[in-house]
Amino acid sequence: MSGISTHENIPTVQVNCVAEVACLSARTYPNPFTEVELDALVAAPDGSQARLPAFWAGGDRWCFRYAASLPGLYTWRLDCSDTRNTGLHGVAGQFEAIPYQGENALLQHGPLRLAEDGRHFAHADGTPFFWLGDTWWKNLCQRMTWEGFQELTAYRQAQGFNVIQIVCGPYPDESMFEARWENEGGKPYETADFSIVNPAYFAYADRRLRCLVEAGLVPAIVGGWGRPQTGEPSTIAQVGLEGYQRHWRHLIARYGAYPVVWIAGGEATDQQGPWAKVAQYVKATDPYRRLLVYHAPGHPRQAIQENAIFDFDMVAIGHDGFQTAQQTLEMIQSCLAQPPRRPVICGEACYEGHMQTNFQDLQRHLFWSFMLSGAAGHTYGAAGVWHASVEGDPGITPVYDLTTWQEGMRCPGARQIGLGKKLLERYPWQRFEPHPEWVEAGCFAAGIPGQLRVIYMPRRKIYDWRGPRVENLDPEGNWRVYYFDPASGRIFEQGILKASAGARTAQPVHFQKDVPSPQDWVLIFERVAD
Repeated sequence: MSGISTHENIPTVQVNCVAEVACLSARTYPNPFTEVELDALVAAPDGSQARLPAFWAGGDRWCFRYAASLPGLYTWRLDCSDTRNTGLHGVAGQFEAIPYQGENALLQHGPLRLAEDGRHFAHADGTPFFWLGDTWWKNLCQRMTWEGFQELTAYRQAQGFNVIQIVCGPYPDESMFEARWENEGGKPYETADFSIVNPAYFAYADRRLRCLVEAGLVPAIVGGWGRPQTGEPSTIAQVGLEGYQRHWRHLIARYGAYPVVWIAGGEATDQQGPWAKVAQYVKATDPYRRLLVYHAPGHPRQAIQENAIFDFDMVAIGHDGFQTAQQTLEMIQSCLAQPPRRPVICGEACYEGHMQTNFQDLQRHLFWSFMLSGAAGHTYGAAGVWHASVEGDPGITPVYDLTTWQEGMRCPGARQIGLGKKLLERYPWQRFEPHPEWVEAGCFAAGIPGQLRVIYMPRRKIYDWRGPRVENLDPEGNWRVYYFDPASGRIFEQGILKASAGARTAQPVHFQKDVPSPQDWVLIFERVAD
């Protein structure tokens, strides 16, 4: 057992931390990955029981991983498809879970679930979770060194990111078995139908995904990209449904115990093949019921018609500047208007620096316009980072960007939207509702009536200092008013707006004051005592 200490001869593990149990097969198989299916039956202190898929770790070694959600004594027993294998069938054990003692929010509060309002995310204990993701599609490959992965993780953690979208399977924009797919252990599979696994690849992937969790970053794991190299069949057509199901069982066995989110497929559609059946298999196999979504290259309620299996909507439609920003906003609003009620996020739009476009002003516009229109969070992306680009190998064909990941990591938009998240988290952001009627056309507003208003005024023409006109403030209260610079985080106090300007009447109060400089601004109205 790893990740476990021993107390009075009973192994112990902290709640929400991952325990790994290793067992040795008593029999030898030509291809253990396809010839044997091993599960662990784990009984919790409350009487519930879970069936966990185990994975072949190479040689005669098999493992299962488990994360306890409650303190107390747990018992486990192995159930092997080969009942004659005395090393894997009927083997039993126990461990004790004790309360978590660290400061990692993912382990303190537990993995993600849907909040009770159906519009946001929360930890298992109900603590609100503000999704701020970064896009690292190809960062399990060896171009991104282990040292570089740790550096990038620490950099994004310091900026306030808490989700990393990463592919563990076929990559976008490349053929299935290109050398670029390899990590330090080689390729993940040796055959196109994913029937011969390479445990060394996944051992190195383990280290990186564990690094994210230890930094408090949720791995949002994509099981494979739907669209491969231009002109080739979809990856699901090449691998087959059975191969993808094998792959997903393996991912669930290795990573399901961690506080992950599953992304069934990247740019997945019904036209490519049975992605809905892949998603259904994931939902049926995962004993933890981790949140499940798919990365839709179009409307999330339409690209896969049988989408009731998904827990939230991920919009991902392109990179063409402010035009894409408007199209993405309209799609977010469309998703929010449709039943069933789900959280909605932008999962990919307008990577910063992509083909030398989409710079930090657009990144701020994406973040603030989406968040104040009802999104449950936001995912950012940067040229160089998403494709793990290094000098001499950008990792994509055709070449979109020669930006390296170190250069992309330092694009200013990431820091600026991190500042936006930090500001919103000062307030009960999860209670915000959009209120476009509070402001003039072209601005965005959300908040809590009578308590708080957050207004985003996009960048306009130069030499334009006009501030937004804010309508119908509650006349019975005083408001602290300040401008927040979304580029630097500086605050420009505008004083206290007195109730009805000193005359108590029933008439609503309006506000308009010039901005400190001609750029985009966030304007905050915070209700204060007399």
